[in-house]
Amino acid sequence: MSHIKYEIRYASHFRDAKNYDTQRLRDEYLVQNLFVKDMISMVYTDYDRLIVGGAYPVDKALSLDSIDPLKADYFLFRRELGIINIGGDAVITLDGEKIGLGNKEALYVGKGTKEVIMASADSKKPAKLYFNSAPAHMEYPSKKVTLADAEVAEMGSLESSNKRRINKLIVNSVVKTCQLQMGMTAFEPGSVWNTMPCHTHSRRMEAYFYFEVPENQAVCHFMGQPQETRHIWMSNEEAVISPTWSLHAGAGTATYTFIWGMGGENLDYGDMDIVQPSELR
Repeated sequence: MSHIKYEIRYASHFRDAKNYDTQRLRDEYLVQNLFVKDMISMVYTDYDRLIVGGAYPVDKALSLDSIDPLKADYFLFRRELGIINIGGDAVITLDGEKIGLGNKEALYVGKGTKEVIMASADSKKPAKLYFNSAPAHMEYPSKKVTLADAEVAEMGSLESSNKRRINKLIVNSVVKTCQLQMGMTAFEPGSVWNTMPCHTHSRRMEAYFYFEVPENQAVCHFMGQPQETRHIWMSNEEAVISPTWSLHAGAGTATYTFIWGMGGENLDYGDMDIVQPSELR
């Protein structure tokens, strides 16, 4: 599988994370280099066994084959998958069925799907396919989800620099899943704060993927316990892993877009413990 590279990230205790320096924080939680030409890149994390990955098919189609940590005959033997395209048009083949996936469209792929092949419709405008995968106990039908299909929540205000539209793409009100949830949040011009007031949720972990970050700009991602916060400076098309004990919020030096993905025992989107800005330390 020369077209697939992966690494394993192990879970860490919040008491240990308090002692991490900048580089150790980045080594444990930051996910970089997700889009390498004609490669599938992924991180397998111990947090709810979520996989964070990216596929960048330019000159050839890429098969999502099983990796050794899964100990499975094929990738989705005991898993479900969510894909969101942030590039040019893609063609995804699921057990012989071809599905077109445009920019900012999502695809849920159910457990038991043996063949997942990702390709670009035009190599001169290649697709960039960000994906999350979580363990699954039931087989649910695969389904394409567009922004028009999304459950939308308008949040925040321009006065607090966090007016944003939350597009819930792969959630149970839109498509049946076992535990995986994914969506995409976009901002009004001038708004840069995401997920504020921030929160924690002890029954599921989360991963953020930041993209459309302008050149020479960055996003400062905040994590850690509410009374013991840390930060990681992030560049365009990078992801970050958020443990169950950690808050997850960010502010950019310019407007950007981000994809959120969650895995865990609870599918209730509103299951969270809100932390007001005045409570943060």
